[in-house]
Amino acid sequence: MLDVDSLPVALRLGPVHLTVSDLERSASWYERSLGLRVEAGADRAELGDGVATLVVLHEDRDAQPDGDHAGLFHYCLLYPTREELARAAVRLEETSTPVSNFRDRGTHEAIYLPDPDGNAVELAWDRARELWPDDPYGHTPVPLDAAALRALVADEAAAPSVAEGLAVGHVHFTIGDVEQAVDFYSRALGFDLKYHVGPAAFFSVGGYHHQVAANVWKGVGLAPKPPRRLGIHHWTIELAGEDEVEAARARLQATGNDVEPIPHGFACRDPWNIQLHVVA
Repeated sequence: MLDVDSLPVALRLGPVHLTVSDLERSASWYERSLGLRVEAGADRAELGDGVATLVVLHEDRDAQPDGDHAGLFHYCLLYPTREELARAAVRLEETSTPVSNFRDRGTHEAIYLPDPDGNAVELAWDRARELWPDDPYGHTPVPLDAAALRALVADEAAAPSVAEGLAVGHVHFTIGDVEQAVDFYSRALGFDLKYHVGPAAFFSVGGYHHQVAANVWKGVGLAPKPPRRLGIHHWTIELAGEDEVEAARARLQATGNDVEPIPHGFACRDPWNIQLHVVA
């Protein structure tokens, strides 16, 4: 019998889909600066590590810039080892890619940077769980020593592409009301509320630090994401089978949320028009 009150611990996050203004420019940036492998079509490109697709770019040259409304705060690409994150840091340095911040979050080490359309990307590596602080979001993160990180692989030649094992670690959104986010992401969708720190909430399954986060740092009452905007197109939860998808669908519908069928699952939207696909 499936637990209808929560999402399965074994869920994984599937590809993050982004709307971009210039497909060729964005695909080239992700290939050159992040080392992702690119399979490009006429109006979309799939980016990954050669095994899994992690990011999908959708071109819309008439989409308006992201603005003062709900949307993507950042999404995280999670590296399997600290050495792989170090190789990413070296690649950024050698390609002269601008970086916003290097941060040690306690649970993980992270590099933050914008893509060509200003979508914020976090590159991260998780510490072992037994080393995580009890309250990683109750304090200001400390700077990460980027030089020391790069020194881990100082004797290696730069790799042109990422190694296998990259994953989508989490997605983080800017929204208009934290309690409303808790209602949707925890009570309706089925994530556990892991941390609630003032203007932000962090959600997970299985005791992870977070697979989803939401904040009101742009302001309480932020308007929903308008159509045809650059930024988040949709994000994806991948479950193990149709029964798990059906349990998630039933829980959302029972809490008054609309869903629509898509191949292998369903689509829904949070209160700020951020679209999610749940698939098997």
